[in-house]
Amino acid sequence: MSTPDLLYSEAEDDLRAAVRSLLTDRCPTPAVLAQAESDRPYDPAVWRALGAEMGTAGLLVPDKLGGQGATAREVAVVMEELGRAVAPVPYLTSAVLAVSALLGCDTDQDAVARLLRELAGGRTTGTLVLPLPGTPGEELPPATVRSGREGTLSGEVRGVAGALGAELLLVPADGPDGYGLHAVTATDPGVTVTALTSLDLTRPLATVTLDRAPGRRVAGTDRARSALRRALLTGAGLLASEQLGVAEWCLTEAVRHTRERHQFGRPIGSFQALKHRMAALWLELVSARAAARHAADALAADSPDIEVAVAVAQAYCAEVAVHAAEECVQLHGGIGMTWEHPAHLYLKRAKSAEIALGTPGRHRQLLAGLVDLPAPTG
Repeated sequence: MSTPDLLYSEAEDDLRAAVRSLLTDRCPTPAVLAQAESDRPYDPAVWRALGAEMGTAGLLVPDKLGGQGATAREVAVVMEELGRAVAPVPYLTSAVLAVSALLGCDTDQDAVARLLRELAGGRTTGTLVLPLPGTPGEELPPATVRSGREGTLSGEVRGVAGALGAELLLVPADGPDGYGLHAVTATDPGVTVTALTSLDLTRPLATVTLDRAPGRRVAGTDRARSALRRALLTGAGLLASEQLGVAEWCLTEAVRHTRERHQFGRPIGSFQALKHRMAALWLELVSARAAARHAADALAADSPDIEVAVAVAQAYCAEVAVHAAEECVQLHGGIGMTWEHPAHLYLKRAKSAEIALGTPGRHRQLLAGLVDLPAPTG
C-alpha cells in the first residue's frame, strides 16, 4: 500500500495561481453578491473563461476524448479555489459529477465519447439528475423516473443541483429494459426545470420534470449503477476540497478583520479569547487539508482505500467548513450579519455542502462499516 502524497506539486501550485487570478478578476465579491440576487443560476462568461478557455472543465477527461488527462488532484485544487471565492459556477455538477458518470460508461460508444468531448471542451454544461443529498456507498435509491419502450422518460426528481442552465441532463431511470442511465437534452419537448428556493444562492437547486421526454440510453443496469456510485464517490471526495477552500477564506477574513477592528485602543484580534478561537480553527483547518488531500490523492491513484479516505474527508471537512463560517460571521460582529458582507454566502455554502452527497453523520456510519467498527449498542 503506497503512502498518500498530501503535498501540492509545482504544476498544482501553478494551476492554483491561474484559477485564483481568474476568479479574482472575473468573480470578485461584489459580482458574487450581485449574482446571488439575480435570476441567473451562474454567470456564463465566468464559466466559459474557467471551463472552456482555461480548460478546467476537461481535467478528468482523457486526452483522446478531448480533455486534459489530469487527475482528481488537479480538480481538487480548482475546487479549493472555487470554495475560497464561493464562485457560482456549475463545476461540481458538470465537470465532476456529470463527467465522472460518463467516464463510468462505455467510452468507446460514439454517443458517450461525443458527450464527454462536449463537456470537456466547455461547450456543454451537464448535470446528474439525482437529489444533491444522495450518499455514495449506499444502494442507489429507486429511480423516480420511468423509461418507456419507445425510449421516452417520465417522472420527477427534486433537489437537483446544476440543472438550471444545463444543456445535458444525465437521468437514471427504471423501465422495461431495467435500470439505466439516459442522456436528455434540456431543451427537448417534455423537459421542465423549475427553480426551488435554495439556501445556497450560489448553487441553486431545481426540480426536473420529464413528461415523455426523449432520452438516449448510455449505460445499462450494472454499468449505470457502477458509474453512478463512482460519480457520487468522486463528487463527495472532491467536495471536501471545496469545503476546505470555504474554511480557508473564512479564517483568513476573520484574522484580517480582527487585526483591523479596534476596541479599547487595540485590535480585537489581540484579545486572548479571540486568539484562542482562531488558533483552534487553524488547527482544524490543517487537519481538514490533510483529509481533503488524502481523498483527492486516493481518487487520483485509484487506491483501494478510496471509500475510507472519502468518508473521513466528508465526515471532517464538512463540519470544519460550517464551524469556520460561523466563526467568521460572529467575529465580524454586526457587519457579519449584513447582506452586503459576503460572510453569509460562505455560511450558506458550507451548510448546504454539509448535507450534499451525504451528511457527516452518514459518512461516519459508512466509515464504521468500512473499518469494521460496529456502533455501540444499548
